[in-house]
Amino acid sequence: MTQPSSADLAALLDRDSAQAELFDLLRIPSVSSDSGRKEAMGRTAEYLRAKLAALGFSARVDETPGHPVVYAERLDAPGKPTVLVYGHYDVQPEDPVEEWVSPPFEPEVREGRIYARGATDDKGQAYAHVRGAELLLAQGDLPVNLKFLLEGEEEIGSPNLEPYLEAHRDELGCDVIVISDGSRFAKDVPTVTYGLRGIAYVDVLVQGAARDLHSGSYGGAAPNPINALCEIIAQLKDEQGRITIPGFYDSVEPLTEEERQMWAELPHSDEEFAGSIGASALPGEEGYSTLERIWGRPTLDVNGIWGGFQGEGSKTVIAAKAGAKVSCRLVPGQDPDDILRRMQEYIPTLAPAGVQVEVRASHGGQPVKFDLGSPFIKAADRALERVYGRPAAFGRTGGSIPIVADFARILGAPVLLVDLGVNEDGLHSPNESFSQEDYFNGILTSAYLMQEIAAAGKSE
Repeated sequence: MTQPSSADLAALLDRDSAQAELFDLLRIPSVSSDSGRKEAMGRTAEYLRAKLAALGFSARVDETPGHPVVYAERLDAPGKPTVLVYGHYDVQPEDPVEEWVSPPFEPEVREGRIYARGATDDKGQAYAHVRGAELLLAQGDLPVNLKFLLEGEEEIGSPNLEPYLEAHRDELGCDVIVISDGSRFAKDVPTVTYGLRGIAYVDVLVQGAARDLHSGSYGGAAPNPINALCEIIAQLKDEQGRITIPGFYDSVEPLTEEERQMWAELPHSDEEFAGSIGASALPGEEGYSTLERIWGRPTLDVNGIWGGFQGEGSKTVIAAKAGAKVSCRLVPGQDPDDILRRMQEYIPTLAPAGVQVEVRASHGGQPVKFDLGSPFIKAADRALERVYGRPAAFGRTGGSIPIVADFARILGAPVLLVDLGVNEDGLHSPNESFSQEDYFNGILTSAYLMQEIAAAGKSE
């Protein structure tokens, strides 16, 4: 069969139906962290199963100890690549509700944007792939063997996904895994993401005296855990912005000159970036650009700090305890278990006399990076150019998605991150939205991507 042109597929796209179905999906309050919405979670899974079954997929809902997984497959393309599309149907809580302009589970279009919880994260992006398959089927057969795995626990850390992947390893076998669950570099810049930072997260707990003390009676003699914690944190970076943990950088994979040049050519402005977050400066590790620091270099940040009196007015007290939450974003070459161990060994050595320090490991996730020369990345570039009329930008992202490493490790297939949203969508925030144009372009991108992957052929 001759591959339909971009114009042919675009003409087949039923925008009204695609939007109406997405609205049906967005109306279901599938908040995975809310035990009172278990019925809504099951109803969302069944909606997706029924839709995929109607498209001729063998589709089912698989129960887990938590929320169910929707799995579907249509394997009608012998000799062609097998593509696994991953997405999630659960969403963040809608709080604070009072900040929403329209009700979070009553989708509304304003100035070309669909406003609803889950619009971009990830119902809109995941459903674009479902409608992309429908678009291809409207003109004939699928050009690839296609599988869908849609989970309901991503927003609570995917606790049951890794066991599910292990248990269904053979059934989920594929040549490439496609994920759309993030943001493009910019509105007019189609993007293929080829790397994600990992994470190592700890709680730092400082204990001083056995009880809170009167600061007049004991000040100047008793240890102060809050002061001690500040001293510890201040020593975790030097004046050049480098992290002082011994061996922290030993295994860091350096940026290539190709990457540095590629990122330098992206339409980025430090002034605009700072303005977008209301900051007057962009401090960080010396010798690296802003994009290099947030995409390709490791970091250490204090994410929370507590101790002492927090109420209105004053209370002259020396707290017995203080604590901080500290995270490190990691880059290829670094291992979260190794970094967690180094943090646990080093941070207590910075404690001044009179306090005890405990560093509790919270969680970690592996960094990932994929080969820019992959035929699947080139296929994504061609697909995006068909939609946007310009080649894709190639970048990493500073965030961490631990399940990506799990997919690559367990299934042994490369992951292709083709994000359909933009940062302005406000994922996780009140008034989350998804541009109608981005949703419809996402459907076309998915359809073209399957065609281009088919043309690229199976992986070795």
